[in-house]
Amino acid sequence: MRAVAHAEHHAVHSHHHHERQAMPARAMLTRMAFWATLHCLAGSAVGEVLGLVIGTALGWGNLQTIGLAVGLAFVFGYAFTMVPLIRSGMAWRTATRLALAADTASIAIMELVDNAVMWFVPGAMDAPLTSPLFWGALALALGVALFVAWPINRWLLSRGRGHALVHAHHDPH
Repeated sequence: MRAVAHAEHHAVHSHHHHERQAMPARAMLTRMAFWATLHCLAGSAVGEVLGLVIGTALGWGNLQTIGLAVGLAFVFGYAFTMVPLIRSGMAWRTATRLALAADTASIAIMELVDNAVMWFVPGAMDAPLTSPLFWGALALALGVALFVAWPINRWLLSRGRGHALVHAHHDPH
């Protein structure tokens, strides 16, 4: 319970003063979890799309292309967290540890979910990159992944884990 109070306290103090007064701590925690999940999704989506483009351009099969896409999703997801930390003067090793702790669960969940959705949308896995079916299915898959990972990230934040570890380094207070 103490961790929940700490995370809620941190969530409140990491936003503007007028927002703190207008929004209860639990709602702020939920909002912070949403933005953390969206940030994580952005990084992993960049890597995933790049992997899909590269795998397709090289004529690879679905499994090899998915493997590359998932690998790059982790690389870019971690990079989106690490780069600002390193730019702020944090040591590479410390930033790497924080990114691994903050993002691994979120990226893993999102990759599992979005690849499962893509797999089950008829024709999506074999659709060319120029196909509206491919991009529509990918948008659906990423959206579903966001909403599956969001409550998990909220739970982690409420316990001072996941993205809470990184937010502590962005908090000016």
